[in-house]
Amino acid sequence: MSGKTQVIELTPKPIESLIIQKKQELQGVIEYPDKTLSSIIREIGFKCDLCSKCCTAEFNDHVFLLDTDAARIKQIAPDALIPAPYYEFCDREARFYVSGYALKSRPDGSCIFLEHGRCSIYSQRLTICRIYPYMLHREADEDGNMDWRQISGLNEHGCYHTEIEKGQCRQIAEETKGYEIACLEQEIGFLEAVYAHFLENGLRHGQGIYDKQMRHFRNGGEIEVLVYYNGEFEKNLIRISDYVSGSVSFAIG
Repeated sequence: MSGKTQVIELTPKPIESLIIQKKQELQGVIEYPDKTLSSIIREIGFKCDLCSKCCTAEFNDHVFLLDTDAARIKQIAPDALIPAPYYEFCDREARFYVSGYALKSRPDGSCIFLEHGRCSIYSQRLTICRIYPYMLHREADEDGNMDWRQISGLNEHGCYHTEIEKGQCRQIAEETKGYEIACLEQEIGFLEAVYAHFLENGLRHGQGIYDKQMRHFRNGGEIEVLVYYNGEFEKNLIRISDYVSGSVSFAIG
């Protein structure tokens, strides 16, 4: 979920190393036992209480879209799309590269589709919104030890220890793993596409150009961002002000 108008600056590792790392992460998610995740979901017993906190900057960063979700938004509200604000590379021609689209936010940091505390596209809500707050990431704890994390915002919103049928827990577990796998596959596809594009065109990431262009962007200048979508790069010309919008028009068929 987008908060304040902020674009995160990254210093990438060599692309080959990132591809290996992401493939290892993918294998870890694939091998994670469905039964274990289902049991955790049943134990937590999360139930949405319609507080809508998950749709605000108070709880979440930007909403990263799978290609399937971006395709849906292109149909119902194309003006709501924006390049995800984690630009991963910048070539010597001052073009940024990012692995997908995100949603614009309102000036207060809430989701562009949040109206009067309710989702205005609920029937076609995004994959991450359908599985939230469940997740399956390996993250460092307070002591720096890497372990699996299966829920976001534990005990900070919603209701807990609600009885959930085993069949529903299995379904949530399958959908959660499916989302995480799709995210990693999209990221791997992006990295492989950037690697091939750089190799074919004699390009490479330039950190100095990256930093210079980010300063230009933060000062209101326009930049070019190539967004990886459905196996190709789509050109976007954007300014930092484009990340926030008062509203968008949309139609749900």
